[in-house]
Amino acid sequence: MSLRVGIVGISGFGGGEAMRLIASHPSFELIYAAGEGSAGSRLVERFPGVPAKVAELVIEKWDPETLPNLDVLFASLPTGTSAEALARVSKDVKIVDIGGDHRYVAGWAYGLADVWPSQIKGQSRIANPGCFPAATLTALAPLLADKLIEPGQIVVDAKTGISGAGRGGADSRFGYAESNENLVPYGLLKHVHMPEIATTIERLSGGSAAGLVFTPHQVPMTRGVLVTIYCRGQATTRQCLDAARRFYAERAFVRVTDAPPQTKWAAGSNLAFVSYASDPERSLVIAMGVVDNLGKGAAGQAVQNANLICGLPETAGLDGAPVWP
Repeated sequence: MSLRVGIVGISGFGGGEAMRLIASHPSFELIYAAGEGSAGSRLVERFPGVPAKVAELVIEKWDPETLPNLDVLFASLPTGTSAEALARVSKDVKIVDIGGDHRYVAGWAYGLADVWPSQIKGQSRIANPGCFPAATLTALAPLLADKLIEPGQIVVDAKTGISGAGRGGADSRFGYAESNENLVPYGLLKHVHMPEIATTIERLSGGSAAGLVFTPHQVPMTRGVLVTIYCRGQATTRQCLDAARRFYAERAFVRVTDAPPQTKWAAGSNLAFVSYASDPERSLVIAMGVVDNLGKGAAGQAVQNANLICGLPETAGLDGAPVWP
């Protein structure tokens, strides 16, 4: 079976990663690519290492009214720029929105694929989680589901590689001279991912996420997300690890490790790594999560979601090993 696939926002990091995965996917055929500044260019001009079978595909100017006959459209556009245009795409076209416009919007399923696969299957509109929520919620889900931690007063300390800022529209803060040998907190107290994380915590726990603190930091590496999450609870480290291993027993992409995870473990893959450490005497549980921000944090999970809604094996096109070193 061959499904006709398009990508809008293909010139950005998320769209480019989606192209890389789709180009080697056993059931997806990339027939449409759209962008703004790159419109009119062939893919090979934008991505010199692109596979030969899609190298001559010409990037078009994004216009939902002139889409070819597609089965699936991946949208990788900046938050705030996709809602109006995607509303004009035919209902016959399945959409996975990698951007942030449709997370917890009516009519769109929240695509936390490793936690809620059954809620994604059969849907036609999927809102991909952000990269920070992908790491955070994957680590928290087993603990919240088993009532091992309190849903309130959770503190998330997050680190991300520079590619999380995106390829286009970045200012000098993301250039080499500004980023190298530098560690920068940002989005304090009001980051765009806060509502998404809080809503999912409440859905998983049935309780209130009041008091949630989320502080992201930019670190001088290209890709990767590591979150260290401080929670209140009496569970032991072993209880947390066992709960996670039960919760993810049938999930292909989540690895539960005794040792604290590292960003290199997930680089270039759709894997997520979680681990835990606790001190019951202090009512403290530390949850840790790692993803590649362009993999599980964006395009990898988007392809996983597309597999789910198209009735394909969930791992199709995604079983490549991480890049090491």
